[in-house]
Amino acid sequence: MIERISIADIATFDTTPEILGGLSQFNFLFGSNWTGKTTISRVIADEDNYQNCNVKWKGGTKLQPMVYNRDFVELNFNQSEELKGVFTLGEKQVDTLTKIDTAKEELNALTVKLQGLNHTLQGADGAGGKLEGSFKEKCWTQKQKHDDKLKGAFEGYRNSAEKFKEKVLQESASNSATLLSLEYLEKTSASVFGQDPMTEKTVAVIDATKLLDHETNPILEKVVVGKADVDIAVMIKKLGNSDWVREGRPFYNANDEICPFCQQSTDEAFAKSLNDYFDETFEADSQAIDCLLTNYKTDASRVQQQIVLIIGNYSPLR
Repeated sequence: MIERISIADIATFDTTPEILGGLSQFNFLFGSNWTGKTTISRVIADEDNYQNCNVKWKGGTKLQPMVYNRDFVELNFNQSEELKGVFTLGEKQVDTLTKIDTAKEELNALTVKLQGLNHTLQGADGAGGKLEGSFKEKCWTQKQKHDDKLKGAFEGYRNSAEKFKEKVLQESASNSATLLSLEYLEKTSASVFGQDPMTEKTVAVIDATKLLDHETNPILEKVVVGKADVDIAVMIKKLGNSDWVREGRPFYNANDEICPFCQQSTDEAFAKSLNDYFDETFEADSQAIDCLLTNYKTDASRVQQQIVLIIGNYSPLR
């Protein structure tokens, strides 16, 4: 049955809701024309068409409204159309009447059961029944269990079980983020809401660009050897060590072209062959290698100094 009707902003009713309460199973409304009787019947017939009106049913169980008013007469007894439903039941329809009575009893039993379930779910005042209370208690129990470690994330909902429950329902309906483990959440919470963070020195960036450039120097891909078409080339190739011969040249020149090992004089052909083997190209490539080695050592030392400085200023970054 209907327990209360709220009507506003329709026909003769103002924007301030008018409440028709204290209703019983049978109610009688009377009044002169244009006092709102038909309007009330229309709201009961189809309250969804009136957004500012509301019909409260007992136990939250809405029954099928059957309203006989001017709208019903016009809809069902319009002279231009056939009657939509005229039925008669005589003595031969006793079984039908019995079935109707049985169906009514079943419907009443289901209605009473549904009212009880709604009462359990929503409570007598519609503010929440046993199930909702149980859910709220479970939410609050979980909040209390993890409050010490996650209290920063609960800020604004820590002092009210009702607010905390509403927040849980809100997140359940709208939050599509990936679920994370409790361990991760506790660790993140400790980092975000824990002690004030300390300012750490910025770690200097090590610039090893020059050092890497040296390793791609084209001279490293070149085989540096003397001319192969001179007489002395055969001996140097046999020894397999042109550097040894090259390093002995200063001693040969300082000793007036006398061999520094056997102390024997050499002819002009030998001196020419020696000079031709170590020509300008060989000398230029050799100097390029020596320069590369020097620069590599210098830049490598600079990088090592930067690393030592960083280690010396180490702080426990996490």
